Amino acid sequence: TAVSTDMKNNRKLNRLCLLKTALTGLAAMGLLTGSLFATPPSHTPPNIIIIMTDDMGFSDIGCYGSEIETPNLDLLAKQGLRFTQFYNEGVCVPTRVSLLTGLHPKQTGNNSNNRNKGISKHSVTLAEAIGPAGYRTYHTGKWMVGDKEKSMWPVGRGFDHSFGCPEGGGVYFAPSAFYKNMGRKPSMRRRIARDREVIYDVETDPPQGWYATDAWTEEGIKFVREAVGMEKPFLWYLAHNAPHWPLKAKPEDIAKYRGKYKVGWDKVRQRRYERLIKLGIFGESSKLSPRGKKIPAWDSLSKAKKDTQDLRMATYAAMVDCVDQNVGKIVKSLKELGVYENTVILFLADNGGDSGGGVTGSNKGKGTCGTAESHALYGECWANTCDTPFRKYKAWLYEGGVAAPLIAHWPKGIPSGLHGSLVTEPTHTIDLMATCVDLSGAKYPETYKGNKIIPMAGKSLRPLFKGKPFSRENPIFFNLSSHRAMRKGKWKLVSARGGPWELYDMRTDRTELNNLAAELPDKVKELSTLYDAWSDQCSVTTTNR
Repeated sequence: TAVSTDMKNNRKLNRLCLLKTALTGLAAMGLLTGSLFATPPSHTPPNIIIIMTDDMGFSDIGCYGSEIETPNLDLLAKQGLRFTQFYNEGVCVPTRVSLLTGLHPKQTGNNSNNRNKGISKHSVTLAEAIGPAGYRTYHTGKWMVGDKEKSMWPVGRGFDHSFGCPEGGGVYFAPSAFYKNMGRKPSMRRRIARDREVIYDVETDPPQGWYATDAWTEEGIKFVREAVGMEKPFLWYLAHNAPHWPLKAKPEDIAKYRGKYKVGWDKVRQRRYERLIKLGIFGESSKLSPRGKKIPAWDSLSKAKKDTQDLRMATYAAMVDCVDQNVGKIVKSLKELGVYENTVILFLADNGGDSGGGVTGSNKGKGTCGTAESHALYGECWANTCDTPFRKYKAWLYEGGVAAPLIAHWPKGIPSGLHGSLVTEPTHTIDLMATCVDLSGAKYPETYKGNKIIPMAGKSLRPLFKGKPFSRENPIFFNLSSHRAMRKGKWKLVSARGGPWELYDMRTDRTELNNLAAELPDKVKELSTLYDAWSDQCSVTTTNR
């Protein structure tokens, strides 16, 4: 039987890695001498993998209180750090802009969910910033920050290779299913591309058994093998579209959770809340936010409706479970390639749970929830559960929209004495650019391709990896269409849909149940003045470009 070229290359690469490991070991024992076999210097820049999920709630993984089984992520947390006050931008596109550029989206003029605007030419992406430092840079999965022209795609913004959806998510089993099973012609193509070439679309589906979450991981591992073979450090940005609707998962993963949610959202929320307190992520004085006003009590549902709801949440849980399975594949591959110890893995989510689909969800597709023919959303009822203990959801700037888990794992760089620690300092996706630049030794550019580049807004998280002090000079600002917010120290200022400012003490009221604006008008004035000055400056910067 003929052996494929890929198999031959993989075997060759594995033999080279084993030989390199053996020679390094002999050199360490003094059996070989010479610079060729010298132990790599301690300052060797680490590999960096950023894994981001889509529409995943704060409490949806085990180490953040969930009943969903995520053993691989839980182990990364146990051997690394968990951040308890890490923020995103509350919705898909702005979070991706802030992660990729290290800027607040308002600084780039892209603070809405408009995926067509692309990334400003007055900013650089992670790939453009650290590629010149000798890194191989890769993207797999969802892009969604510019797709009108191929120059906006990942390879047009500095990545060496890419495999994923330029437009966004929606595809799990096949692009055609996203539209054909809805009974209408596609109004927006869901293409899957490798670099600049479209390989699957609504008319050309991937092979039977293809599933996006697995594919994004497996293609990325191939890229990692390339970098290791070239003896270069790598940056891999893995942007899952899971567990974003439509809810679609492999049957065996759904079966694992079927029936577990028939206890109802009220009990699941309460159990998650209790686990969060037991894990130390919240203090015992913290309060669980009330169930959403429109969400019915579980016991008021009929047996048939309970079964429907159980299936929806079981499918969602299966999607999260599959993400975790793929984290396990990544760790296994890093160990096989001999690069596990010096690889930083950062795991986060782009916003809170999505309340789309109405109060109790919907399924407008032709098939049962979870199948390729379905098009199901789990609704506000389960979004409220996924965002435990917070209120509100994706597209809001309350904690339910912008608070996210962040796990940092780096065997070589995080001392064992810190393993399993909780990081309580407020941090944000804008900090990931500063962190990557710091870790890589890259020099952040003042100009790029003839354009003046806006300075980074974030701060490197590296001191936190060592247990050192971390102080943020500037507040964290948020702007999402008509929503505004800021976080400065223990204070959070929020204005929803153009409404009046609300003030919360995040040390005693993380779930934002006690508005102190009327009691502390001077504090509101102080913080809102800072917000207005920042907003005005961003508007000037954006308008003049």
